[in-house]
Amino acid sequence: MKKAAFSMLIFAALGGLLVTLAFRTTTPQPNAVLINDAIMTIATAESENISEFIPFLTEQLTYAFEEMDSARQSRDSQVQLFMYIFIAALFVLAGALLLYCEVKILSPFRKLQGFARSIADGNLDVPLAMDKNNTFGAFTESFDIMREELRKANHSKKELVASLSHDIKTPIASIKAVTELMLVKTADEKELARLNTITAKAEQVNALITNMFHATLEELEVLNVAPEEVSSAEIATLINNADYQRQATVSEIPTCLVIADLLRLQQVFDNVISNSYKYANTSIMITVTFEGQYLAIDIQDFGTGVIDKDLTRLFDKFYRGDNKDKVGGQGLGLFISKYFMTQMHGDIVCENRQGGFAVKVFVKLA
Repeated sequence: MKKAAFSMLIFAALGGLLVTLAFRTTTPQPNAVLINDAIMTIATAESENISEFIPFLTEQLTYAFEEMDSARQSRDSQVQLFMYIFIAALFVLAGALLLYCEVKILSPFRKLQGFARSIADGNLDVPLAMDKNNTFGAFTESFDIMREELRKANHSKKELVASLSHDIKTPIASIKAVTELMLVKTADEKELARLNTITAKAEQVNALITNMFHATLEELEVLNVAPEEVSSAEIATLINNADYQRQATVSEIPTCLVIADLLRLQQVFDNVISNSYKYANTSIMITVTFEGQYLAIDIQDFGTGVIDKDLTRLFDKFYRGDNKDKVGGQGLGLFISKYFMTQMHGDIVCENRQGGFAVKVFVKLA
């Protein structure tokens, strides 16, 4: 912008100087030599012969004034040509200035307008294109920094909602399970009414949590997983927390260091064991052994298992098997567990076995 203004100033100054010089050119004068010769000729001639020199004098004066007029016309043509050139150059400069304003000022602001509209529509993943020659580079960079901060804040919010909504479902399931057990053992009418109220409210909370969970299903990948070295002794605590119905028998856990995010590994065990509760409702046998570079946690129930066509799709998002009408769910538990284990450099697999169904969780050794 400063360069353009400086160029315009220099051009205007040069143009004004040239115009001044052009119009200050001395007006062409008659040929003084010719006129002086004619006058000297008349002065030296005798009075009676003056009439003889009138034609000569007329011819000399006419030639002198014609020469003066020719010089004036030449000067006027030069000034006119200069003015045409100057005006044309002025138009070219004005066009160049308009083009400069379009490229350097208007176009960047139009990009900012489109960028702001994109941000308003919630599209925070597309960065603002930067041009190193952009006059407003620092200004536009601030907008992109704002977009990045908004994106991080939005992802953090979605991560929190997805994490909390899913984690809350497990304790709600525990409340329902305990309440249902108390309903079977209680005969008091008032106690039954209270327990039914608790069950109804638990169902209501579960529905609200499910709705909140659905709002972030498409962005579950924003869930943060931070694996670190932890003791294998922690795994016993995680399994115990997940086994709230106390149906699992756990083998001795070898002492070692593993790579895991305890919060996410807890969610994996919650999903797997709660599935056993829902679909098998049998005792659970958990065996922990070393397999290559992994600590393998084998979780087996003694239910009917799943049919072969469902077995290959258990980790697909939203997929539920043929028993979906019998047991509630969203078809996300194993999908999320697979994602978590992959992020922790481990794995999770399912298989039918004689007399039951098993899920094997592979936790990476440190």
